[in-house]
Amino acid sequence: MSVIEAVDKVEIRILVDNATDVLSSNPSFVESEAAFIGRRGMTNSARCLCCAVHGLSCLVTVHRGGKSHAVLFDTGPEDYAFERNVTRLGVDLGVVESIVLSHGHWDHSGAMLLALGMIRGRNGARTVPFYAHPGMFVTRGVRQANGSVRRMDDVPSVIELSDFGAAMVVTTEPQTPLGGLFYVSGEILRVSGFERGYPGQVKRTADGWEPDELLMDERWLAVNIAGKGLVVLSACSHAGIVNVCRHARATFPDIPIHAVMGGLHLSGPNEAIIPQTVGGLKEFDIKTIAAGHCTGWRAMTALAKEFPDALAPTAVGKQFTF
Repeated sequence: MSVIEAVDKVEIRILVDNATDVLSSNPSFVESEAAFIGRRGMTNSARCLCCAVHGLSCLVTVHRGGKSHAVLFDTGPEDYAFERNVTRLGVDLGVVESIVLSHGHWDHSGAMLLALGMIRGRNGARTVPFYAHPGMFVTRGVRQANGSVRRMDDVPSVIELSDFGAAMVVTTEPQTPLGGLFYVSGEILRVSGFERGYPGQVKRTADGWEPDELLMDERWLAVNIAGKGLVVLSACSHAGIVNVCRHARATFPDIPIHAVMGGLHLSGPNEAIIPQTVGGLKEFDIKTIAAGHCTGWRAMTALAKEFPDALAPTAVGKQFTF
C-alpha cells in the first residue's frame, strides 16, 4: 500500500509560468506577485517584476512539526526566466532538498543545470536527490502536417545532471522523498478513454522516428495536508488530468483530492476534449483547480464557467498556501 505522511501546511511558489498577473483579485490562500513584492517593502517598479515564459516551475515547501522541507518541481524552459524570477522573488534555493522532473520536455527542464548550480551554491555543494523516469532521456519531436518532424530540445542527460551534482533516482516506480512527506507517482494509468496524450509526438530511435503520444514518463507529485487531503501537482497533464486524478484516488483511496495544480494541456488539438475533461473533473469534488501553463484560454473559460468557486489560475510569483 502506498503511504504519504500528512503535513501541517504546504506553500507552493510559482517560479515560472506562462502568465503574469499582478492585478486580479485572489482567494485568501493565494498571494499574488504584487502582494508579495509589497510585503517585502519593495515599490511598484519594472525592476521588481518577474517574467512569464512558456513553461512551469514550482517550489513546494511543506511544514510539519515546526520543520520545513522543500522540493523543486521542474525549472521552466531556460536560464534567464528562472534566474530572474528566483532572484526577484528572493527565493533561497539552498533549502531545496530534492528535485522532481515531471516529464521529458524542454519547457520543464531547460534551466535544470542552472538550478542545480544555484542550489549547490547555497547548500554547501551537497548533492541533490533527483527523481526522473528513464523514458525522459530521448530525443523527441512533433510530426507536422507535411510529414516532417519539428525536433524538440533534449532534456539534460543523466551524465550532465550527475556532473552538476544530481544524485539520480531513475525509475518507473513511485517514490516517497523526504520520509514520505512527498509522493512521486509511478507511471500514470490511462483509463478515461478520451485522453490520448500529445497528438503527433514522436521519439527518435535507431530505426527512425516512432510514435510517442502517450508520454509514459510523465508523473505527478503530491503532498497530503492534514484535515484537507491531497494537493496534486501535474505539470502538463499529457496523461490527462482526469487520468491523473483517478490514479491519485486509486493510489490513496482514503484521502480526498483537495487541489490540483499545473498545466492541463487542453490547448491545441486537445481543445477537442475540453467538455469531457470538465465533465470528468466533477467526480472528484476538488476544492481548488489551480490551472496554468499549457491549459489554454478556452479550457480556462470552460473551467471558470463550471467551477467558478474552485478555479484559481496560476501565474508567475503567486504563492498558494494550503
